[in-house]
Amino acid sequence: MDAFIATFTSPGPELFQLGPFALRWYGLLIAIAVLIGLNLSSSLARKRGLEQGLISDLLPILVLTSVVGARIYYVVFEWRNYSGNNFWSSINIFGLAIPIPSAVEIWGGGIAIHGALLAGTLAVLIFCRWRRQAFWDVLDVLVPSMALGQAIGRWGNFFNNEAFGVPIKGDLAWKLFIPFVNRPLNYANNEFFHPTFLYESIWNLLVFILLIVLFQRSSKGLMKLPAGALSCIYLITYSLGRVWIEALRTDPLCLGALPPSCEGGLRIAQLMSLAMMAVGGFGLWWLYGRKRKLPDPGRPRSFA
Repeated sequence: MDAFIATFTSPGPELFQLGPFALRWYGLLIAIAVLIGLNLSSSLARKRGLEQGLISDLLPILVLTSVVGARIYYVVFEWRNYSGNNFWSSINIFGLAIPIPSAVEIWGGGIAIHGALLAGTLAVLIFCRWRRQAFWDVLDVLVPSMALGQAIGRWGNFFNNEAFGVPIKGDLAWKLFIPFVNRPLNYANNEFFHPTFLYESIWNLLVFILLIVLFQRSSKGLMKLPAGALSCIYLITYSLGRVWIEALRTDPLCLGALPPSCEGGLRIAQLMSLAMMAVGGFGLWWLYGRKRKLPDPGRPRSFA
C-alpha cells in the first residue's frame, strides 16, 4: 500500500473576475479575519470591562495602519525591486493604463507581518491616548484575534504561490507544488516545496488557542494574568514559531544579503522575532518577577 501524501496545489490568486474588477483570495481571507477579529475582540473587551463599542471604533484605524505599515516595511527591505526601472507600473481601468508607483501595488503581494505589528501597535497606542484607555488592556483583547487572523491570512500565501519553503528532500507526507513561474531561479528544477504557509498557520492557531485558554482561566479567577501579560505571551509564542519557520523560507527579507538563502547576511524576520521574544520575556519578568505593573503609555501621568 502506497504511503499517503498530501499535495497542496494553488488554484490561483483570484476567486473570480467581473470586468476589470477581480476578487482575490487574499483579500477575502483578510476580510474574513477582520470580521472574526471584530466579534472576538469585542467579546473579550466586554469581559475585561472595556468601554462598549471601543473595538468597533478602533478596528478600521487598526486595519488601515497595519496594512500600510506591512507594505512600507516590505518595500523598504525590498527596495531593489521597486526602484530604478521598476519604479513605475500601471493599473488598467476600463482599458486605460494609468501609471502608478509599483510600491503601491499591494494587490500583487508583498507585505510583512512585522511591519503590520509595529504600525498596528503604534495605532493602538495613539488611539488609547486619544480615548484615555488602558493600553495593555486593549492590546490584550486584540492579540488573540491577531493570532487567529494570522492563521487565516497565511492561506493567502498559498493562493498567491508565495512565502513557501525550500524544496522537499526525501519522502515527506506533505508537499506544496509551485508553478515554474513562481519558483526562485536557484530552485527552478524543483517542483515541490515545504508548505511554510501551513506550518505558520497551524502554529498561529495553536498560539490563538493558548491565548484564549489563558484569557478564559484568568476571567474565571483560576489564574493571575495582569494587564499586558497576554500580549507578552503572544510576542514570545508567535516569535518562537516564526524563528524556525523563517529558516525554511525562500523569500526572506534580508539584511546585507539576497534571498533565497540570505547567505552572508541576516534574515530580518528572525532578528525581529528574537527582539520580540526579548521584549515579551522582559515584560513577563517585570510582571511576575518584579511583581509590578507595566507602565501604561495610553494613560500618561499628569504633571498638573
